[in-house]
Amino acid sequence: MQTGYYSSAAGMVAQFNRLDTISNNLANVNTAGFKEDNVVVGDFMRLYKEARDELPNENQTKEGAQFLNRSLAIAPQIVDAYTDFSLGSMQKTGNNFDFALSKEGMFFAVKTPQGVRLTRDGSFTTNDEGKLVTKQGYEVLPSDYFKGGSAITLDSQNSIVQTDSNGQMSVNAGNALEMTPAAKIMVVQPDNVALLKKEGDNLFRYDNASEFEDVENSGAVTQGFVEKSNVNAVKMMTQMIETNRLVGMYQKAMSAQMDDMNTEAITKIARKS
Repeated sequence: MQTGYYSSAAGMVAQFNRLDTISNNLANVNTAGFKEDNVVVGDFMRLYKEARDELPNENQTKEGAQFLNRSLAIAPQIVDAYTDFSLGSMQKTGNNFDFALSKEGMFFAVKTPQGVRLTRDGSFTTNDEGKLVTKQGYEVLPSDYFKGGSAITLDSQNSIVQTDSNGQMSVNAGNALEMTPAAKIMVVQPDNVALLKKEGDNLFRYDNASEFEDVENSGAVTQGFVEKSNVNAVKMMTQMIETNRLVGMYQKAMSAQMDDMNTEAITKIARKS
């Protein structure tokens, strides 16, 4: 059994999976509110060290299990994946319907056909009905949504729309000089961001979304700005080069195992016989 070949093949597969993650990060380097993804590479022994006595060996002997572990101990695999929720840089747009969150762990809540989802992308707009929506058309939820609230609707005749740091919107109803309080944008803070799952369209799913409560005094909403992606393009390019080189090294190791070593073994066997 050529364990070196299988270890190299496992390593190449792990690097291909890592390359997919890096490519996705680079593709979204200019996506507002996008959060960088990363993977963790581990080995066979790390994955199965707690179950080595349960491997299918004769009599379930500890010695037999340890032997199998040692023979496959250096096969790398993707053992975990995680998202980096650190803040991205703020970019000024001057658009009244662009909003950025200046604190980590906080999100806007939006309504999708699949249910309530979270996003850090505050590039909003209004639809034909005057509702505040995302660029994909999903309604931005008000702070009282889970208490019977409806959508955030703005009158096109209001020439001024101001939003404070807590998400409270004010408008000049009827072009009046005084600002009138309107809806408040919902800002939520999940208990554990590690439970968030990406679903596309820059959205996150949280299984207990119906239990969210608006952060009343978040102090995080910044009008006229958007949060840029937290992906470091230089770092990602460096990781991509490193990954490509590792794939090449694993390929050479596989070729050495199957071609050079096998050829040498066959030659030696032929001489002895």
